[in-house]
Amino acid sequence: MIRRLAFILALIGSSLFTLAQQYTISGTITEAGSRELLPGVSIYEADLKIGTTTNKYGFYSLTLPAGEYRIIYSFIGYKVDTLMINLNADTTYNASLGDAPNAIGEVKVVAARKVEESKKVQMSSIDIPIQQIKDIPTFLGEKDVLKTIQLMPGVQSGSEGQSGIYVRGGGPDQNLIILDDAVVYNASHLFGFFSLFNGDALKSVELIKGGFPARYGGRLSSVIDMSMKEGNREKYTGELGIGIISSRGVFEGPIPGLKGKGSFVIAARRTYIDILAQPLIFAASGGETFGYFFHDFNAKLNYDLSEKDRLYLSGYFGKDKFYYRYSFDDLTEKGNLGWGNYTTTLRWNRLMNKKMFSNTSFVLSKFDLGINAETETDDDVFELNFGSSIRDLTLKYDLDYFHSPQHSIKTGAVVTYHQFNPNAVVIKGTDFPTIEGDNITNAFESGIYIEDTYKPIDVWKINGGLRISHFYQGEVNYINPEPRLSMAYLLTNSFSLKASYAMMNQYIHLLSNTGLGLPTDLWVPTTNRVKPQRSQQVAIGVAKDIAKGNFSITLEAYYKTMNNILGYKEGSSFLAPEFDGNGVSFGDWQDKVTAGEGESYGAELFIQKKYGAFSGWIGYTLSWTTLQYDDLNNGKPFYAKYDRRHDISLVGIYKISDRVKISGVWVYGTGNAISLATTTSKGVAYQEYFGSNILDYRSVYNYGEKNSHRMRAYHRLDLGLQLSKTTAKGNERTFEFSVYNAYSRSNPFFYMAIVDDPDDNWQTDNSERNLYQISLFPILPSISWSLKFN
Repeated sequence: MIRRLAFILALIGSSLFTLAQQYTISGTITEAGSRELLPGVSIYEADLKIGTTTNKYGFYSLTLPAGEYRIIYSFIGYKVDTLMINLNADTTYNASLGDAPNAIGEVKVVAARKVEESKKVQMSSIDIPIQQIKDIPTFLGEKDVLKTIQLMPGVQSGSEGQSGIYVRGGGPDQNLIILDDAVVYNASHLFGFFSLFNGDALKSVELIKGGFPARYGGRLSSVIDMSMKEGNREKYTGELGIGIISSRGVFEGPIPGLKGKGSFVIAARRTYIDILAQPLIFAASGGETFGYFFHDFNAKLNYDLSEKDRLYLSGYFGKDKFYYRYSFDDLTEKGNLGWGNYTTTLRWNRLMNKKMFSNTSFVLSKFDLGINAETETDDDVFELNFGSSIRDLTLKYDLDYFHSPQHSIKTGAVVTYHQFNPNAVVIKGTDFPTIEGDNITNAFESGIYIEDTYKPIDVWKINGGLRISHFYQGEVNYINPEPRLSMAYLLTNSFSLKASYAMMNQYIHLLSNTGLGLPTDLWVPTTNRVKPQRSQQVAIGVAKDIAKGNFSITLEAYYKTMNNILGYKEGSSFLAPEFDGNGVSFGDWQDKVTAGEGESYGAELFIQKKYGAFSGWIGYTLSWTTLQYDDLNNGKPFYAKYDRRHDISLVGIYKISDRVKISGVWVYGTGNAISLATTTSKGVAYQEYFGSNILDYRSVYNYGEKNSHRMRAYHRLDLGLQLSKTTAKGNERTFEFSVYNAYSRSNPFFYMAIVDDPDDNWQTDNSERNLYQISLFPILPSISWSLKFN
């Protein structure tokens, strides 16, 4: 009875609060020294316990009754500013954290206050500090955003060294990877061993695994939302880095002649193993040449058109290429495999009034894959060219409406034009008819959404939303509602109970034979034969903050269903040609796939300390993921390849002094599910080769049920040491030493069955078929050097 009465009184108080004469304080929050806009800053009225946060462009708006207030501005990793103000009119206050006092009121620095996890309505979400990404020891010293995300609970890696991501039972195609509003389709370099994203160019990284806000759509399992730096508006700064396999550089500063109204940032990276190794390869092989390299380039410009309008132009351009050339007598063979991602984003921010902020984005995004092979002799020339691509043209509009401390509303719309070309092929030769073909498909995808973060009373916060998604291709037209709901209830001042529900639809699919996330995987659209993927996910959990938010503990349980998941039929591949009376073709990909269902459930524990001399986290995941296809495994459910019962990650970073920092990572994971042949029998069949029937003796391998075996467990220890020194000119030099797989664990990459025959005759009665584990990386030390200059 008392709790009901308190609830009614709180609602009455909230209503009276909204009826009083109100004024709005609004503005932008920047970083002192660079004027870089800061998203996620907490703005909090200390006595009323009412607040808001800046949006992704650093804008905030807080409406209060007329009166005197103590407003606190705080952001993780920064000291807190406190503003004393008599609010009797709408006021603009552009704060610079740690900057000099502002004329509106007295600003004083108090003890740092952290954003508390228990106060957030969003669950299944992790903000990853860029500095932690840079401090964690990594493979060959290459700082990698996606490999850091793999260390989070609920996220699993594919195989040894791979940057593929599997979130709560979903496949790598079910992750919405966004860089400055642009969707990135293939997020890896070096066949998956490194991610595309240069940490030097990034400002923020957020991972969302469930309870998705309505503003996100188009994927089933996760959102990885990254924003690039905008550039220092005060001075020119930069950083250079040299590692074992690549070098990198970033340079930023104000745009000359604009008087502080604009800035830029550029970042570049390239491997150079091909350049260093080429002379040795050529000499050792007697003329054979092969190599590999990747490079990427990030750039961003921003300019203040007026006090209310700002323009951004950003882009990413990256390419990988493997090539070879071989000559012997009159025979010459050469070829290459190349792929690349390219994105361009033009954005217009507009402050419409004290409470409304809009952003309009025009985005170009594309992924291209090309395979070329040529064979040449004195009498003949044969050439094969294969290509695959996806191109997007997107227009997006978002509106933030800070109605009151109780209501923060977001709404918007997006439309994307897709062009798919999953297999374009050209085959030609001297004595071979030229064959050309492609399979271009055009489609439109769109969505509208609205969401409201509602706080009826101090202890209760709700984010409810609805997204309507639409997809049109040829004869099909899908319209699907996608309800979203997240709730948080404060049981104490630092302990909350949370719950969420999300329905998602995905209209594009990734076809993969390997499961490794190789660039040869194909993106294809929903059609009249292939339905869109759909998921529903519910989650419940608790969040606890300790030491004013410096420590946070979250425990969550989830259950997710997935429908219409595509996979290749047994024995099918997009690279398998088909021969008919008209020549060679690669057929229709729709004939090679089958659709099924998936189920994933589990629990996740996350203990994190973001800042201080010691920082890091502990992550643990307990999960089950099963798939079922009518055309696979005789229609019986089976464990997904990436199903792992247990995943553990321990990450620690300790700053001994301003000059010395040490770090370590230990990971453990249950082995992946795999299919292995259990018995072997001999078979005889007639096989047609070039019009002749030839008796073919072969062994038949019986695999039993799909993915019924397990690889060995995976575990690894990485260590890192950073030694820094500041020069007399204020530049900072850093040497970093790291060790990957410090105790040289032989982790499984794949297994191979090899026939061991004591008589040296293949497949005799004395033959034995043994299973061998293939591992990739033993202990790998690395060293890198970097220089920050001002």
